[in-house]
Amino acid sequence: MTGQPNPGSIVLGSCGPCQPRGAAAQARLEAAARCAQVGSLVASDWLTYLRCCLAAWVAMTHLLDWSVDQLRSWFRARRLPAYRGAQVYRWLFRQRARHWDDMTDLSKSLRAELADCFRLWTTQVARQIRAEDGTEKLLLELADGQAIEAVLLRERGRRTLCLSTQVGCAVGCTFCASGAQGIERNLSSGEIVEQMLRLQQLLDRSESISHIVVMGMGEPLANLNALLPALALARDPACLGISPRRITISTVGLPAAMRRLAREAPQYRLAVSLHAPNDPLRNQLVPANRHIGLRAILTEADRYYRASGRRLTFEYVLLQGINDQPEHARQLIRCLGRRTALVNVIPYNPIAGLPYRTPSARVQAQFGSILRDGGLRVEFRQRKGSSIAAACGQLRRAGHPAPGRAAPSKNDPDLVGSQRDPAGPSTAHHGTGYLEFDRTDGNQVQR
Repeated sequence: MTGQPNPGSIVLGSCGPCQPRGAAAQARLEAAARCAQVGSLVASDWLTYLRCCLAAWVAMTHLLDWSVDQLRSWFRARRLPAYRGAQVYRWLFRQRARHWDDMTDLSKSLRAELADCFRLWTTQVARQIRAEDGTEKLLLELADGQAIEAVLLRERGRRTLCLSTQVGCAVGCTFCASGAQGIERNLSSGEIVEQMLRLQQLLDRSESISHIVVMGMGEPLANLNALLPALALARDPACLGISPRRITISTVGLPAAMRRLAREAPQYRLAVSLHAPNDPLRNQLVPANRHIGLRAILTEADRYYRASGRRLTFEYVLLQGINDQPEHARQLIRCLGRRTALVNVIPYNPIAGLPYRTPSARVQAQFGSILRDGGLRVEFRQRKGSSIAAACGQLRRAGHPAPGRAAPSKNDPDLVGSQRDPAGPSTAHHGTGYLEFDRTDGNQVQR
């Protein structure tokens, strides 16, 4: 067919550590290689060939899935200086290189070999939006066609990244857009790191990333196997070099995963999303709580505090007429007791299709005053990015609007009742999948 490239001229990466994992991926590569050996193709064969090449490309190793040490080992295996591993990552994170050819102190042949073995990017920026307050949001299309959102927050001297860890969310908080359509899958470590690079590209050369909050789409502790390597890369001096004190992981509270975090990575700041001072109300707002309970969550939060020595943060989305009454504030004081903690009160950010409203300024002030009088340290989160649906609870997959949901009745006496012990089965269903909430230690099981 005239005007078509010679299939035999297309080179597929096939070097040792870059071989795709699994028989299916290997079969795709072999099919593409067979197609590449065909001298001439009819139209239907050409389409098959292109599909095979695409599958082979998807099967290539994503560089950002590798640590700096792993890349050093890759260079050593080729009898090349191991320092090249850190050099490549410095190009990406420090020099903000976008292509292999930008790495001008690597030889042309080495850049070609890297390009054959590794994919630099697996996402595409489908949409970029900027708010008047400087907040920017990216809609990123993933290699499999799924989409996530990530946010850059600007506040005085801070430049904070808000990262997603899953496509969707299985927790199902009734006031949040992220889990409106359930969970599709976990993100890979590389897909989490790539959000950092994509957001960094929005900064001027004079600006640098100062903080990371893992508060985007998904439940971070349900994907610890990918999150922890991604954050380790963010901390690496060759990469962003961010102090763990400036990295906050938010969780709805998965006890087994919280124990694992205390054991393996106590250096980060932990923020526990409470949103209610008692189990009956939290069961309504955070359905996963029916299978966990506040008592278990607070026990593991205390364990993390002992392991880390870092002050805990408890997040509380304030919903008009639902959890914003003086009695709720007094219950929250009793719930948290004398813990060394900060209560981060988040006035609700409106989401189309959901029945909740933001409390008035007077109600917000009264709620905060009661907490402070009770000995708690309180901060109200600034509503940055709400005009572009980039604020807390507003991130979602493209094309997946939040369905209508009924708000808990403020007249239900159980919703201001006392805490009760957790009970019920160990699985929480929502959307397209479910989590084994009280058993997972950071690798979500979807059924």
